[in-house]
Amino acid sequence: MKSFEPKFLQAIKIPHQIVGMIRQIGEYKGKQELYRKQAPEMLENLRQIAVIQSTESSNRLEGITADRKRIEAILAEKARPENRSESEIAGYRDVLNTIHSNSTHIPVNKRVVLQLHRDLMKYSGKEGGKWKSTANEISEILPDGSKHIRFVPVEPFLTAEYMETLHNRFNDNLLQQTLDALLLIPVYILDFLCIHPFLDGNGRMARLLTVLLLYHQGYDVGRYISLERIVEQSKDSYYETLYKSSVGWHSAQHNVLPWIEYFLSTILAAYREFENRVSAVSSGPGSKMEMVNSAIGSFLGEFTLSELEQACPAVGKDWIRKLLQRLKSEGKIEIIGKGRYARWKKI
Repeated sequence: MKSFEPKFLQAIKIPHQIVGMIRQIGEYKGKQELYRKQAPEMLENLRQIAVIQSTESSNRLEGITADRKRIEAILAEKARPENRSESEIAGYRDVLNTIHSNSTHIPVNKRVVLQLHRDLMKYSGKEGGKWKSTANEISEILPDGSKHIRFVPVEPFLTAEYMETLHNRFNDNLLQQTLDALLLIPVYILDFLCIHPFLDGNGRMARLLTVLLLYHQGYDVGRYISLERIVEQSKDSYYETLYKSSVGWHSAQHNVLPWIEYFLSTILAAYREFENRVSAVSSGPGSKMEMVNSAIGSFLGEFTLSELEQACPAVGKDWIRKLLQRLKSEGKIEIIGKGRYARWKKI
């Protein structure tokens, strides 16, 4: 809301580096339809993997974890959540699926944000779909055990008003095209997180809304490549740029550029990965190697041969096995366990 004050927006000077990133993302956007025609079967595999990775990474950023097989079963709706973590994961699944399947019919306004938060929390037993009733803060525990408060969000009694103003100003600026949508979206996400409108689930909601807002502008990469995974892999930069851009927010004296640059770098990284995956489908062994290496790099921890095959449907199993052995001999990966339960790990 503070970032959308007219004088603040008018004063933003966009550096050439950010302008260049917007241009590159626009070029990738223009290739999306070509990618869909080139490899429809592969894209379906990428979509399924992205849902799992997005749900897993976004929840793990908040300290919510579960066994990978349980996550897959819950996402496939073959198992019911049995504990708090699994309940949180099931809620994220539902909201993410809603966004993927109905994005064009979901406006971004105060009412919709409340509804999505209600669905996010519906299995957890927590209060969902309501603005926070008590004050919250963004803090961290220092090595000596003391707590450091990084940011104090908006007071509860102001939250409804701030969220109303945020959505009105954001949608007005989109309509008037005062700035490129790729600038307005990260500014919206920054203000959402500075308001911190809910007692729980603010980070997850921000990442879900990111996917929805990108869909609205025709940027579909979040359907096939997990943006949440890329954020988790760069979480130090994620938190640091959020902190830098939130300093002085309450008085509209903050600098949005660190957060905007990080946000755009995440989208650009996803599109580059997307292009690498698709371009390898009809290319030679060199591209296949690049595709498998890219897939290995996308795994956050250990992975199985089966998971790697799913990520690279255009590459044969025997070819993948040979490459794994080669990478093992080069000391780049190691195998843990034997037989069907063996897992691989990057070194």
